[in-house]
Amino acid sequence: MNTKSVALIIPLFLILGLAFVACGPEAPQSIKIGLNAPITGDIPKVGEGSKFAAQMWLADINAAGGLDVGGKKYKVELVIEDNESKAESAVKANTKMITEDEVLVIVGPQSSKQAVPAGEVANNYATPMISPWSTNPKTTQDRPFVFRACFLDPFQGPVVANFVKEEFGFNKAAVLYDVASDYPKGLAEFFKAAWEKANGPGSVVAYESFTTKDADFSSQLTNIINSGAEFIFTPQYYNEVALIVQQAHQLGWDKPIVGSDSWGSAETVQLCGKDCYGLFFSTHYAAAGAKGATKAFIDRYNKEHGYIPDDVGALTWDALGLVQKAIQDCGTISGDIKKDRQCVRDALARVKQFDGITGQMTFNETGDPDKCAVIVRISEQGEFAFFKSVCP
Repeated sequence: MNTKSVALIIPLFLILGLAFVACGPEAPQSIKIGLNAPITGDIPKVGEGSKFAAQMWLADINAAGGLDVGGKKYKVELVIEDNESKAESAVKANTKMITEDEVLVIVGPQSSKQAVPAGEVANNYATPMISPWSTNPKTTQDRPFVFRACFLDPFQGPVVANFVKEEFGFNKAAVLYDVASDYPKGLAEFFKAAWEKANGPGSVVAYESFTTKDADFSSQLTNIINSGAEFIFTPQYYNEVALIVQQAHQLGWDKPIVGSDSWGSAETVQLCGKDCYGLFFSTHYAAAGAKGATKAFIDRYNKEHGYIPDDVGALTWDALGLVQKAIQDCGTISGDIKKDRQCVRDALARVKQFDGITGQMTFNETGDPDKCAVIVRISEQGEFAFFKSVCP
């Protein structure tokens, strides 16, 4: 090749290079959203509710011809990963979705045992994540890329403690919780602190623990019965609630047993039966007597899937609504995944007075929404009936 030819080719390469730089990354034709959920494992009903709600949301997006961002319609792909109700699997799922699938944002995990470690992964990779159901403060603590769609345990613990005091006038409490799981352990501690602040040191007369997958609670329940406690607070998941309540009754316990938002699954009553009728728990919404958009979601879910959605299904719906708003508020999808993830994170942080089906939400500086809790009574028909609401 002669010198003249080289002289002509070099400017051509420079022009082409500048053209590519000027164009930048090409905007994608679709948006990927990750769902990190316990499809299998100890609490598969939680994963099922999350998946069904996400699929309903996606159906609405598809029916509209895609997600409208700045006047352009984008196809949405839902990337679902099973975390098997395990912390290590939740970490692997987030890592895969972020580094291999290149999702824009992640919804889930749901329970705190998975959401806390998975949230660290999302934050380290600067990828926005919103947990629908994790109430443990550590999920979002010092993690600007992690959000949640539910209230926190430092709020829920006092809500339950104050409700029991006001409703029953009791002075002596018992607590039974899983010491190996972030959610019940943390909530048990917040409840104990709130109860003893109001009723004095030593007013939690029994503070009993067990380990995940334990199925025999007779020793702990016997200690509780002998302690003189007037009620039991047990912040456990649906697969454990039935065992605890039924075993307590078999041992002669005839006093109230109170729960938390982890009781909110449809499986709670199916497994527990009449033993759980008349019991109270704190949660995020009450299906019985719902109105407006909440009722419309419940009716549609029930028609499509054959049962009333639990709180995690409703919260997943709200989490995806928040994600949708954040993406649309960005105004454009650049194709630069780091830039787009940052934009979604910043848009989520700016959310004010979002009207979800589980209540109105405004994110504070820690990525947590200011919202109300609901006290539910399990009726004699096995329904989760609204009893009262408690707001911050």
